[in-house]
Amino acid sequence: MIIRNQLPANDGFQMPGEFNSHLGTIMIYPVRPGSFGKDRTDTLKSFGAVFFEILKREELFLLAGKDHLEEAMGFMKNLIDTCSLKEDMQKEQKDLLTKRLHILEIESDDAWARDVAPTFVADDTGNVRGVNWSFNAWGGEVDGLYANWDLDDKVAIAFCDRQGFDYYDAVPFVLEGGSIHSDGEGTVLVTKSCLLSKGRNPDLSKEQIEDKLKEYLGAKKILWLPSGIYNDETNEHVDNVCAFIRPGEVMLAWTDNEDDPQYAMSKADLEYLQSVTDAMGRSIKVHKLPIPDHPVLVNEDDLSNYEFEEGEDFRKVGERLAASYVNFYFVNGAALVPQFGGENEASDKRALDILRSICKDKEIVGIDARPILLGGGNIHCITQQIPGIM
Repeated sequence: MIIRNQLPANDGFQMPGEFNSHLGTIMIYPVRPGSFGKDRTDTLKSFGAVFFEILKREELFLLAGKDHLEEAMGFMKNLIDTCSLKEDMQKEQKDLLTKRLHILEIESDDAWARDVAPTFVADDTGNVRGVNWSFNAWGGEVDGLYANWDLDDKVAIAFCDRQGFDYYDAVPFVLEGGSIHSDGEGTVLVTKSCLLSKGRNPDLSKEQIEDKLKEYLGAKKILWLPSGIYNDETNEHVDNVCAFIRPGEVMLAWTDNEDDPQYAMSKADLEYLQSVTDAMGRSIKVHKLPIPDHPVLVNEDDLSNYEFEEGEDFRKVGERLAASYVNFYFVNGAALVPQFGGENEASDKRALDILRSICKDKEIVGIDARPILLGGGNIHCITQQIPGIM
């Protein structure tokens, strides 16, 4: 195993673009009642849709704690059986889905695989290594979202050890996978609001943080967006506001409503992106992806289903959730896109149409994601890609 506090200079490994080929995806079986409720029926439907779309295209590594391992196994068997019947799959196709599924007994505090699983880097010969960041529940004692995160902080190394991936140990540097987005050619997107927050690496300057990202991700240039999505409790992760769809091109969350607090935030991001170039010297082509026309709010039924632990961040009726269609996830040959339903059906369709017009080489798949959003994130937040052969 490679367990180093310092990467050798120019060792040829860098973070690929998510739109590149995947070996598979890491996800975590959702059980936390403070995120997904005491009744997880709707949550499991949404997670299940993501599970199945991934299995149709690549490997799925599903993590579950000891107390829920049997439940996860039963759920996945039923999911594959049921969905295979609905899609009229041949036995060989169904067997392939089962073969692609790997359920691993690894404990965690919640199901945000993007932030607690390893970030992967690769070289041009197909070798893949993980990066283990320090995790402190999005802000630790300053503004973290729950009081205990020890299990989450151990997920990355546990997965690498279990699956035999070499890894770099970046501890004590605090970072989450949702706070970075790579173009695969040396450019990494971040937000100032997140990476410069006091709950992560307060003793490091912006330049020192940038050096860490270059060191561990093989990045050549860091683009610092001013803001993320309004009311995003992660201190505004970049994956909710801006994402590379290919080198030199991004999708940016947008609204034309100047009275919406998101307007000024997205406008500042757009002006920044128009003023910079990427690591290859290209101007950034920006595609606008409007947020839902109607804010997605916590209602009384949602609130009654939560069961919060002591020290855990809580919600209230009428709270605006950080809904964004940019929180989509690329799998092999497709993009899985959040849909919020209700009065946002027209917004949902618009997002799918925009992505279909721009990502013509991908199948665009809409997934009911409001139950995931109630936990505080979305489809990109519950997934973490493992690169395939470049």
